[in-house]
Amino acid sequence: MAMQTVLEPPREQFTLLDGVELQLIQQAATTATTTGRTIAINEETSLTKKNLLKVIAASISFFFAGNNDGSLGALTPYILRTYNVGTEYVALIYGATFLGWLCAAATNSHLSRLLPLGSILTLGAVIQVLAHTLRCWNSPFGLYVVTFFLQAVGMAYNESHANTFVAGIDGAHRLLGVIHAMYALGCLISPFVATIIAAKFGDRWPLFYLYLVGVGVLNALAVALAFRDSLKPHTKPPATGPSSRRSKANRDIIATLNSPCVYLLSMFYFFMLGAGITTGGWVVEYLIEARNGRLPDVGYVPAGLWGGVFLGRVVLAEPTHRFGERRMTMLYCVLILALQLIFWLVPSLIGGAVSISILGFFYGPLFATGMSTASRLFPKAIQPTALGFVFVLAQAGGSFFPAITGVVASQAGVKVMQPILVGLIVAMGISWVLVPRVEKRDE
Repeated sequence: MAMQTVLEPPREQFTLLDGVELQLIQQAATTATTTGRTIAINEETSLTKKNLLKVIAASISFFFAGNNDGSLGALTPYILRTYNVGTEYVALIYGATFLGWLCAAATNSHLSRLLPLGSILTLGAVIQVLAHTLRCWNSPFGLYVVTFFLQAVGMAYNESHANTFVAGIDGAHRLLGVIHAMYALGCLISPFVATIIAAKFGDRWPLFYLYLVGVGVLNALAVALAFRDSLKPHTKPPATGPSSRRSKANRDIIATLNSPCVYLLSMFYFFMLGAGITTGGWVVEYLIEARNGRLPDVGYVPAGLWGGVFLGRVVLAEPTHRFGERRMTMLYCVLILALQLIFWLVPSLIGGAVSISILGFFYGPLFATGMSTASRLFPKAIQPTALGFVFVLAQAGGSFFPAITGVVASQAGVKVMQPILVGLIVAMGISWVLVPRVEKRDE
């Protein structure tokens, strides 16, 4: 009969780091000796019940973010007609979103020195609820644009830190696939909700944001409860102060900016998110103008795109990991390009909707694959700062290219979306080739 011995885990002492007293971490939690084999379990990285609840809370955060991003494409025709503005004015929404991510990237490292993980996640969640609350009524167009700045700041704090936490858990490639699938699920659901409400209430379509307020409150409660062990602000020992924290934050920023890997992976995300958000944001208006689609019928097409993304993130996460992330990502880029050309060159409303849905399926695993690569590419010390930088450049692509599409479309028509997308997909594939190779995660 096998004997099992449970030993008291050793505790490793930590000194003060820049005035922040680090909690004692049990590096080797439980050592079990079974049939002569020793298995060490690290409670910080293992999928314990406590960490599972945190992963679920992170999934709700991404579901919330997906509801925001997925709704804009379905609402764009209503925004244009309610505010009586041209497509170039929609560029202001994407510009405000980018500025929000830029603000978050500039403050993220400093905020990490002042607040623990739970506080940052909760702060990001509350800011997003505030933004959606301001959208619930027929606000002036200027205020409506500003809310996208606020929402982006909150999403940046929420997503980047939730992503960093999940990337550090054993089996991260699967878990990242799950949380990013929840983002896609939010993108899938929100066009249906937005289109139904907009079709029923007409000019009162901003009532859709009451739905997002509800999801946002759930998100805030989930992260506050799951990460309640890290809600209290860092203490400030007498020997140090805010200046040392700022110095460490500045060092992290400098180290991040000096890392070529950060720029190379960011370039991939820049083009990837640019392609995805441009497709989701303009496909409805494109189908109305170029394919003679009718509102609200074509308002559901973005749901097909994001439905494909959701299935891709669920189904393709494991094959992508097993057959090689680098090889499989290149294959997905080729398939995405082929499907985009079908969408462009085959003048069929139904055919376009089907090809967009399949395109989303192969697009799905790209985001989580990049995050899995980043967790091995960046040193642990700068991961929050580096991921924040990657996120902001990704959002730069997700804001810049849809904005440029809107500006150019105001002069040349929304058909210009198609060649822009082809260029983005080609650039996405080339930039992935330039990302350095990393060793496969040892599970």
